[in-house]
Amino acid sequence: MNNTNRIAVVTGASSGIGAGIARTLAAQGADLALVARRADRLEALRAELTDRPGAGRVLVLAHDLIADGAAEQVRRRVTDELGTTDLLVNAAGVLIPDLVGVQAMSQQLDLNLGALVRITQAFVPDLIESAQRRGCADLVNISSISAGRVEPGVGVYAASKAAVSHLSRNLRAELATSRVRVTNVEPGVVTTELLAGSEAGQAWLADVCTRIDPLSAAELAEVVAFAISRPAHVSLPELVVMPARQV
Repeated sequence: MNNTNRIAVVTGASSGIGAGIARTLAAQGADLALVARRADRLEALRAELTDRPGAGRVLVLAHDLIADGAAEQVRRRVTDELGTTDLLVNAAGVLIPDLVGVQAMSQQLDLNLGALVRITQAFVPDLIESAQRRGCADLVNISSISAGRVEPGVGVYAASKAAVSHLSRNLRAELATSRVRVTNVEPGVVTTELLAGSEAGQAWLADVCTRIDPLSAAELAEVVAFAISRPAHVSLPELVVMPARQV
């Protein structure tokens, strides 16, 4: 399989891993729906992706996926303007270094897990329909290496990602007979804006960068693109992608 002419929805597309995956898919000829809250960032990315010969279609959808009804609104726009989705990449996420803060807890669980569940529920029927027509469809969830680790100070984030990883396993069991492949990706340290709102988090990342070479979003995107371009009968259910010196 290849990714040319695929209809792909990428959440968290305004920056970081989501934007990196969008760039890679666009370069491979996919049509894209870019989903995130920051409309200005999405418009800038659309301009970048469409400023090339043979560029595919790029739809900007500025939505807060936590909001009631947002997932279904996204699905309707994608179906009306691009067609039936055959690839959903759940890359939206937030990390707030705060173990027990109520607001931090709610925000992380709502976006990292709740929004992912809602957008997945909205698109599963389309993925199944596409899989019957083209031989397979793909659901990719961006989890974290934190899902299986004790992470002092970011326990809620780690817990939300553990839920994503386990949900992915269960979704694969439910969707495999419908030819929808589910790939759960657990990255190590990636250079993104995930910690931009935390002074302590940025200090931690700066320190980490002196000891290891973090992944770039583009490098992780290459792995995702490889996974979803395998032959239809080949599935890569779980991928752990780490900087070589991160342990």
